[in-house]
Amino acid sequence: MSQKFTNSTLSRILEIDKLKNVDMPIENANGLPNECYTNADYLDYEREKIFCNKWIVVGVASSIPNPGDARPYNLLGIPLILVRDKDMDIKVFHNVCSHRGFKLVDKPCTLKNVIRCPYHSWSYDFKGNLIATPHIGGLNNHQSEKFDKNKSNLKEVKSKVWMDIIFVNINSNEIEFDDYIKPLEDRWSGLINKDDQKLIVHSNDYGYFNLDVNCNWKFAIENYCESYHLPTIHPELNKVSNINDHYHIQGLPNRFAGQGSKKYEQPVKGNKKFETFPNWDKTKLKNSEYIALFPNVMIGLHIDHFYVYWLEPLAMNKTREHMQMYYIGNESANGEELKELRKENSRFWKDVMIEDIKAIEGMQEGRNSPVYNGGNFSPVMDQPTHQFHKWVATNLL
Repeated sequence: MSQKFTNSTLSRILEIDKLKNVDMPIENANGLPNECYTNADYLDYEREKIFCNKWIVVGVASSIPNPGDARPYNLLGIPLILVRDKDMDIKVFHNVCSHRGFKLVDKPCTLKNVIRCPYHSWSYDFKGNLIATPHIGGLNNHQSEKFDKNKSNLKEVKSKVWMDIIFVNINSNEIEFDDYIKPLEDRWSGLINKDDQKLIVHSNDYGYFNLDVNCNWKFAIENYCESYHLPTIHPELNKVSNINDHYHIQGLPNRFAGQGSKKYEQPVKGNKKFETFPNWDKTKLKNSEYIALFPNVMIGLHIDHFYVYWLEPLAMNKTREHMQMYYIGNESANGEELKELRKENSRFWKDVMIEDIKAIEGMQEGRNSPVYNGGNFSPVMDQPTHQFHKWVATNLL
């Protein structure tokens, strides 16, 4: 760990006691202090402690479906590249040439055979191996006895694809991904088992939208964790699934939190419905669960569709929200007969997420108040949100 990111550094940004107060019992706890949402120096600290040390989401595999498909991703200033290799595996590399540090890829593209640096044409295969060094030994001399290519391969980032979601651990210091995701997989084993996980298919027509919001990324997670805001922010949704129909979800060890509903109704158009997960618990046909997997992805699980709502932090007060929609089998995901139903489902979720913008941007504006102390929690309604605050505070210290 760099000496730059220590508790003494953090104490120059905010009062450490404010973070310790977050971990108190909910009836006495405060939320994260204002600096965690407004201070630029804090964001640098958070980038290291949260976004580099933890498993985080940087995209989905279906966005690069073919060999050679590549997408750049900027993680708060760290340039990354996501690539599908010729074995159909996803690789994530630091998006920088080993020669003179030139950024390799600056927009989504399909590469033919190599990742070629635009500066001096050093080239890498899709597994990151340096395979071509034009003129390195002088004009038309592409080899040099004084240079070992094997020491200049691309720097790979530890990554894992789960349910189409691409996770990375920049500093390679987190627990193994299978151990990290196990508590959530165990929770959902009665709804979707490992075989059912393989059935999800991304929708190509109404399977994606994004929203840019003027707030810190954490507000989207905090809001998603709780159902307390349903009557005021989602009045129409509250009519069919109100607070009393919801239950808290708190995953231990502390890696996820959220809410569930017991009133989910499958969308229907005429006599047409989406396919359902075949091994879903028959006693929970109307259950749906909405989980924030810390730090930056929100997942919606229903008997007939699955969504991934992941956050791209752009700045202290700017976030891009990416929504990816999935169905069970290709007919539900991309068949013509269910196209209008997919359109309506996508519109429904977009409307819900747009309604949330007022809430999360309003909280960002409120954090400019010098008298706000991080806020208090409802001991009954805010338990999942408090769990997220505790997760952040614990990982900062």
